[in-house]
Amino acid sequence: MNTPVSSTPRPARRTAIAIAAILALGALAAVLILRNGSSGAATQSEGHGHGHSEAAGHADTEHHGAAAAPGAGDGHKHDEGHADGEHHDEPQAAQPAQKAKAGQEHGEEEGLIAMDAQRMKTAGVSLAEAGPATVRTLLQLPGEIRFNEDRTAHVVPRVAGVAESVPANLGQAVKKGQLLAVLSSVTVSEQRSELLAAQKRLALARTTHAREKQLWEEKVSAEQDFLQAQQALREAEIAVSNAQQKLAATGAGAGGSGALNRFELRAPFDGVVVEKHLSVGEAVQESTQVFTVSDLRSVWAEMRVAAPDLPAVRVGEKATVRATAFDSLATGEVAYVGSLIGQDTRTAPARITLPNPDGVWRPGLFVNVELTASAQQVPLAVASEAIQRLEGQKTVVFVPVQGGFRPQPVRVGRADARATEVLEGLRPGQPYVAGGSFVLKAELGKATAEHAH
Repeated sequence: MNTPVSSTPRPARRTAIAIAAILALGALAAVLILRNGSSGAATQSEGHGHGHSEAAGHADTEHHGAAAAPGAGDGHKHDEGHADGEHHDEPQAAQPAQKAKAGQEHGEEEGLIAMDAQRMKTAGVSLAEAGPATVRTLLQLPGEIRFNEDRTAHVVPRVAGVAESVPANLGQAVKKGQLLAVLSSVTVSEQRSELLAAQKRLALARTTHAREKQLWEEKVSAEQDFLQAQQALREAEIAVSNAQQKLAATGAGAGGSGALNRFELRAPFDGVVVEKHLSVGEAVQESTQVFTVSDLRSVWAEMRVAAPDLPAVRVGEKATVRATAFDSLATGEVAYVGSLIGQDTRTAPARITLPNPDGVWRPGLFVNVELTASAQQVPLAVASEAIQRLEGQKTVVFVPVQGGFRPQPVRVGRADARATEVLEGLRPGQPYVAGGSFVLKAELGKATAEHAH
């Protein structure tokens, strides 16, 4: 028995196909949303909107049931765009590392001071090796240059008189025995007259003594006459010697005929006339200071030493004297340290004998005296002139590298004028710029200024 085949009405079939297409598109949209979830909210919204619009379009057009394929194709294109986005993000992430590397290389180039051997020689740059050294603690004392009193004479005439001529001038260098002034002195005239009279009496006494001696030997006269003549001779000799000693005490000689009153004042030793208080026609007394002559080839550096510093100032200690008015220094030895401390100043006097062959150290010049208070051996040190301070008070030492020099930060300790202790930043035997480091500092500052512009 044949059963009749029932057929579904055509409108119901179309509705079922549309519902199936909508469900398929909804599932496809959900998959796309899940796959694109890591791309951000914008990508999700775009994918979701795209799926809904595609489903709506498919619902309006019933006979395009296969429209899911184009929808899938669109979703595939969106996924490719997401992959492209990930590909473009990769070089952006690498940019900070590249910038950091470029900045590091630029910093290294900026700190490098390029200099070849010829420029080093022209700039006076010299190298040395860091190593052990002796660092001395210095004691600085203010002082003043004064005359060496052992080689300074305050010339006085020793007789009263009137100046007839004064050939010596202020500041003139004189030799020992050179004529300084000529005086007319009554005292000298009397002493020379006395000497001449004594010499005449001596001559007569010698003649009388010789005659009486001959007569006594011939038994003509008595021995008493001979003894009296002998005594007169001895007295005449004493008188002559006395007159000569008086003239010698005043510095006057016997003089010539007609110049008994002439007194010559002469230089006691080689030196310079540093003071003059005499002019022609001026009357002076025997104690008047008319000239001061000093041998300036040797001077004193006098200083005042406080009580706490006295142990470091010893006789025979080497000292360095530096002028405050100009760039000059000299070395000498402590010649004297006072035994008493002043009641008002609470200091003791001390002086250093300085050789002064060129006359650079003039009396009255203020100086600084440096003495070694203590000396200590340090394991690592560099020359003090190698230490430089950059901006920000950073202490550096320039060290040679490939192609030039580079500032090396260091931490320093004890120091003196010659050596500075290095606590950190260098190793023993490491070469560094000992001379001409200020030139490298100037070059570094110039390069920094150009980079800032």
